[in-house]
Amino acid sequence: MNGIDLDRLRRLLGTPGLAWLVDRAGRRLEREQPLTGPVSLNAPTDAQRAAVERLLGRAPSAGRSLTVRLDAVDDVLRRSGVSPDGLAAAVEALTGPVTPLRRTRTAASRAWQEALQPLRTLGRELPHLADWTAGPRTEALVRRLARTPEAACSLTADTARVLRELPAEPAVSLPAFAARVLGSAHALDDGTPLATLTLSGIRSFTGFPDGSGATWRRDAWASAGLLRDELPSTVLTLNLRGTPALDWMAEAGEPCVLTLRQLTHQRPRSTPPVVRICENPSVLAAAADAYGAACPPLICLQGQPSAAALALLRHLNDDGATLLYHGDFDWGGLRIANLLLSQVPWRPWRYAAADYRALAATTPQLPPLTGASAESPWDPALAAALSEFGVRVEEEVALGPLLADLV
Repeated sequence: MNGIDLDRLRRLLGTPGLAWLVDRAGRRLEREQPLTGPVSLNAPTDAQRAAVERLLGRAPSAGRSLTVRLDAVDDVLRRSGVSPDGLAAAVEALTGPVTPLRRTRTAASRAWQEALQPLRTLGRELPHLADWTAGPRTEALVRRLARTPEAACSLTADTARVLRELPAEPAVSLPAFAARVLGSAHALDDGTPLATLTLSGIRSFTGFPDGSGATWRRDAWASAGLLRDELPSTVLTLNLRGTPALDWMAEAGEPCVLTLRQLTHQRPRSTPPVVRICENPSVLAAAADAYGAACPPLICLQGQPSAAALALLRHLNDDGATLLYHGDFDWGGLRIANLLLSQVPWRPWRYAAADYRALAATTPQLPPLTGASAESPWDPALAAALSEFGVRVEEEVALGPLLADLV
């Protein structure tokens, strides 16, 4: 080893009392700095002072810190023949080869870029995922989930394999899909890095909003055609027809709750030319009370559109139905409308600036608007009117005009 007397070197420099000195010299080598000048140790022990005295052949100066000149150590090692090539060679003999941080960082960067390559390839193959695969937030998420480039390689490869198969048409069970594509029914279970990264990719092309919780995850998977649980996701309808159950409820003029499972296994066979959509159950209940079986078809989102609601509305839209939507006149209502618009096309049903202005100007004691503002691309003047009046108009306030349209 370049003439190094390893036994003597370990006795002279490789003792526990000088480990701090070897460490400091190694750090300088990593930073490609010269091994010259002083290094200091605060609050040294008696054993550390004694080790420096044995190394240099003289007692170090007294004080609260211990200072050693690296050039002096280099000179001792060379003159004694313990390490003819000096301190740098001695440090590597004791600790192993020292890789400069610059090269370490370059190698790590290269390894991370190689690990991200499956996503880059996916983005070139599928343009609707290009922005997500190349985005800094996606890279940061991969690094956080995988922690090492080695783990990231399998994570990104599996994620790309899943996203190539989505959206699933027709919708399929999430465990069955995972078993077919990844070889394990549990590969996309909640909490796994693969499920987290895949959901991020799904949201990038479905437009599904950010969120958390079991219901949100279930509906996020369903937005790409993967059904984690078909029964809890429901949609409230009135006077839709096309299945025996729907026909029976429509004959009675009573509201009907459809599950995602029903919509997956037996979609309505008939589609009306126009379907109205409301946000709040009270509107649908009032329509059922007022008109019963004579009421035109109506669907209620009950707030954020569920996976079942989106599945039904996509089916109706694909079959040629015109969808008309009304919601609350507030920022939350606009956000719900925007989410729905990103999933299926609809036209406003008394849900424009003129409708809001008329209600806001004639209804006393309306509650104030709260929360962050939102856009209204179907009628940009609506968002501006909300900002101008600064009051909420809940859907129930518009009940009279809405029911009049159902005659």
